[in-house]
Amino acid sequence: MNTPMPSIPAMKTIGVLGGMSTASTLQYYELLCRLTTERLGGLHSPRLLIRSVDFGLVAHLQAQGAWDALGDMLAERAEKLERGGADMIVLATNTMHKVVPRMMRDVSVSLIHIADATAARILAGGFSHPGLIGTRFTMEDRFYLDRLRGEGLQPVVPGADDRTAVHDIIYEELCRHEVTEESRAAFVAIAGRLKRMGADCLILGCTEVGLLLDADNSPLPVFDTTRIHCEAALDAALAG
Repeated sequence: MNTPMPSIPAMKTIGVLGGMSTASTLQYYELLCRLTTERLGGLHSPRLLIRSVDFGLVAHLQAQGAWDALGDMLAERAEKLERGGADMIVLATNTMHKVVPRMMRDVSVSLIHIADATAARILAGGFSHPGLIGTRFTMEDRFYLDRLRGEGLQPVVPGADDRTAVHDIIYEELCRHEVTEESRAAFVAIAGRLKRMGADCLILGCTEVGLLLDADNSPLPVFDTTRIHCEAALDAALAG
């Protein structure tokens, strides 16, 4: 007697473009798997394609300001994800959304934009002045801030010294899978200063920041971009 096949929910394939850093991509994989099991039950897991880049090269090109070269690099990977059967693209990093226009120029499937998903969640929560903690590029360049402002938000960024401290901790520790209590305390203090500057909530605007800050130690309500991004991708994968 043949065992009947279990019911398999209809699900689109999520193409994850990761490796920036490996610490964040590990979180994406774990979260997407856990969220799928929570929603569908049993032993269900998501349909994923993952392409990972060499973050050592990416970080070098970032430091050189070679954003066009980075856009071309990610475009080539995004095109391969589409050819491999991805129905949508998830760029598993906040910072590299800076090159999304160049990355997606020859890709026809949709991109789940991390800033859009985060802005929607913040607005739904009734907040308007999110503090932003991320890499220097995310905190200072217009690609992310303007995206938030375009949704009607008024982001608050840390002062210059705090921006430098955050950026250095991300690249020198978190991207290397290093977590220290000293850096955790520094991030909590920076979040406190953002609150005094008028922030009414906090965007964990680098996919590694959640390794140090969360709802338990933040003085502000937290919006974790990694989790929000994964939830938005799963919503899209299960829609229709």
